[in-house]
Amino acid sequence: MDFLLSDISLHPETAADDAFLRNLHASGRIAGLAVAPWTNGQKAAFINQQFDLQRHHYRTYYPTADFLIVKLANQPVGRFYLHRGEMAWLLIDIALLPECQGHGIGGLLLKNMLADAATLNKPVRLHVGQSNRAQELYLRLGFTVIEDKGIRCLMEWRP
Repeated sequence: MDFLLSDISLHPETAADDAFLRNLHASGRIAGLAVAPWTNGQKAAFINQQFDLQRHHYRTYYPTADFLIVKLANQPVGRFYLHRGEMAWLLIDIALLPECQGHGIGGLLLKNMLADAATLNKPVRLHVGQSNRAQELYLRLGFTVIEDKGIRCLMEWRP
């Protein structure tokens, strides 16, 4: 099922979104911990610690960024974090629940963001893991790799 931009809404994060955001973060990490010789409690504690550190980092280094919840039919399905810098925009993070991936939601959000950036003649940058399948989407949208950082690369789109 593919969606239209009108099916999707963005809302500023609030404290009420904390449980959803923690679940979203865990949904993207739990498979990677399957081989770890830890108890489920240890894995959950590790994932929560990662979430807390990531949140602290984002808010410390990008205090004026847009921290948005992605909603579909008024239900939270992801997050979209964008820093609108003076020289360039940085897509800090885009994440969707696994069951919402591959249906065009991320592509629509990205195309809308790029259209907004183009009206202001702003380049957009993002970091992506080398093995992240979203890298293919970014390339299709016109992003190019501008720096290889080993397990991650820095990509940029220019209007």
